[in-house]
Amino acid sequence: MAKNSSNSGIRNMTEGNPAGHIFYFALPLLAGSFLQQLYNMVDSWVVGQYVGDAALAAVGMGFPVIFMFSSLFMGLSNGGTVVIAQFYGAGKMDRVRDAVDTIYTSFVFSAIPVTLLAVAAVKPILSLLRVESGAYYEAWLYLIVVCAGLVGTIGYNLNAGILGGLGNSRTTLLFLAIAAGMNIALDLILVLACGMGVLGVALGTIISQAFSWLFGLFYINRKYPEIAIRPFCRRFDRHLFRQIMGIGLPAGIQMSLVAIGAMAVMSKINSYGKEFTAAYNVGSKLDQLAFLPVQSLSNAVTAFVGQNIGARRLDRARQGIRITVVSAVVWSAVMLVLIPLGPTLVGMFSSTPAVIEAGTVYLKCIMPFYFLFSVMFCLNNAMRGAGDSLFPMIDVVLSLILVRVPAVYWFADHYGPDYMYYGVGVGWTLGFTLSVLYYLSGRWKRKGSLAEEN
Repeated sequence: MAKNSSNSGIRNMTEGNPAGHIFYFALPLLAGSFLQQLYNMVDSWVVGQYVGDAALAAVGMGFPVIFMFSSLFMGLSNGGTVVIAQFYGAGKMDRVRDAVDTIYTSFVFSAIPVTLLAVAAVKPILSLLRVESGAYYEAWLYLIVVCAGLVGTIGYNLNAGILGGLGNSRTTLLFLAIAAGMNIALDLILVLACGMGVLGVALGTIISQAFSWLFGLFYINRKYPEIAIRPFCRRFDRHLFRQIMGIGLPAGIQMSLVAIGAMAVMSKINSYGKEFTAAYNVGSKLDQLAFLPVQSLSNAVTAFVGQNIGARRLDRARQGIRITVVSAVVWSAVMLVLIPLGPTLVGMFSSTPAVIEAGTVYLKCIMPFYFLFSVMFCLNNAMRGAGDSLFPMIDVVLSLILVRVPAVYWFADHYGPDYMYYGVGVGWTLGFTLSVLYYLSGRWKRKGSLAEEN
């Protein structure tokens, strides 16, 4: 069994203080996610201040579309994290090596077809989103460019998933820092200095992400030769791939469907005009920023549970889950401060009164329900770390799509756009209830260690 190494960043989480491991793992993830959100918010700030509300709306519409196409590979990354974590927890570094080769071989043979599909689907998706004519061209241009550069985003996520299974989140922070710095610099150069507008924002995004991915390949191969990434080695373990996808495919489908649900909500939002769409973009950026600590904790508990299930330490896995859930609830309570600060924060992105008012309403509607989503998210990620990926998918599909989307439409149609976001709270309430009940049932523990099968 590999031990903790302060030099390599690889971390054995089957021994020592569970809280220390979880927070130590989560902090670099938090810093990295903050950097990622920072450059996303810089994108929004630049276009909102120097291009206009139509461009701000276009950038906001891009996120769920890009997320949908990258989700299947993010599922592959998540499945890889769990499998690698369990192999590492069981001390099987040879199988970790096999998993890395299998993951990258899958990526190499499928990345280009997925990219072509994404580019071809841009126009049909914009039609389904009912994009206002004033924002259509900029939305189309932004999506075409970013979809064409999906390989960088996917590659970065695969690198992060591989290192995450080994308990290493510090190196992922380095990759994100590079991407954030390049993206901000390119925004300033391409948009402000060169006057390229939305095209400059899109180019800055794909260039910075591609560089971060390629630098990650170089860095991992140089720093961690025992897991060196060989994209064209063509080593593919079918049994291992089935295990990875058994966990990752439900996660990928879940994320894709969530993105589709988000686009269905976006379609309703777009029907109220570009100011309302711009406000939703700003509000959701603030919402995502507030959620970063919970997201980081939940990713940490996935790796923590995976390693301890691999080492047959169920007691430690449960202890880590309790620590994570309590921490997430406390943070959600602190983030209620966004409600009184709403007008000031939204006003930093747009000076249009209608945008400020609608963005403030968004925060007032969703923040009181935030702790429900936080608990649901942490429990689902913990159960995924134990190898149970099917229930989290079912929970998310029911709560965030089959309930949330109709609820948003119902509130909008019966009470108007200022109340539509209460439908989000309805979906979160169902998801919270189901995840807590399933966790308490203990059925997630029956999956056992994947390492025992290999």
